[in-house]
Amino acid sequence: MKIRGLLLDLEGVLHQGDVPVPGAVGAFRALQASGLAIRYLTNTTTRPRRVIAERLDALGFAVAFEEVFSPPAAAARLLAELGASRIHLAAAPELAEDFPDVEILGESERADAVVLGDLYRDFTWERLNGLFQAIAAGALPIALHKNRVSRREEGISLDLGPFVAALEYAADVKARVVGKPSADFFALALGSLDLEAAETLMVGDDIEADIGGALNAGLAAVQVRTGKYRPRDDELSDIRPTGRIDSLAGLAEWVSRHSS
Repeated sequence: MKIRGLLLDLEGVLHQGDVPVPGAVGAFRALQASGLAIRYLTNTTTRPRRVIAERLDALGFAVAFEEVFSPPAAAARLLAELGASRIHLAAAPELAEDFPDVEILGESERADAVVLGDLYRDFTWERLNGLFQAIAAGALPIALHKNRVSRREEGISLDLGPFVAALEYAADVKARVVGKPSADFFALALGSLDLEAAETLMVGDDIEADIGGALNAGLAAVQVRTGKYRPRDDELSDIRPTGRIDSLAGLAEWVSRHSS
């Protein structure tokens, strides 16, 4: 295949927490100079896109705000399509700036939709029950992603997905998922590149959200052995990456060998 564009995951690929992955800054700059079109995908639901871009810049990864694709941006687009103008934002308050065209209500107020993000330790029984009550009353649940786990300071830990699943089960509804691995999320990024899926390579660490999601959307996908990667990923029979590399530092060579 002819690779003309890249979709790069952030956490676990470019950086881990506030530290760049070894070799990633140099590899990133070489990729930017290669002429490949690049977009940066993240399932982060704790920071608005503006802050994500600023943080990347501080770590040595200079990207434009418009090149970052996050679940809140995708959720805002979905809300506009649905005509939903009143929401409860069950996510970091800072994300409100990514929803400029809707009214954000308190949990007890009747909303058109509940936008579910990563509340981390604030996912208490009281908070979950309040969200259940809002959804049971008719609010559409929109999950910013449905990842099973994430790497936190404690190590591999529960992410948003298990809490979304609990609310779906309790309210007997299905949430609209707008982050990875949603095919719509990948389509949004591809549209901004003006490229077809067959011309674009996804690079990520999460075997389900990054690799499985990209493959289901028709993209080739390379998994890095950093971040969320675990050796058991190699044994999964239902998700087979197009390739694996030790880190982003090996991506340019991989692309050179596999792009015709």
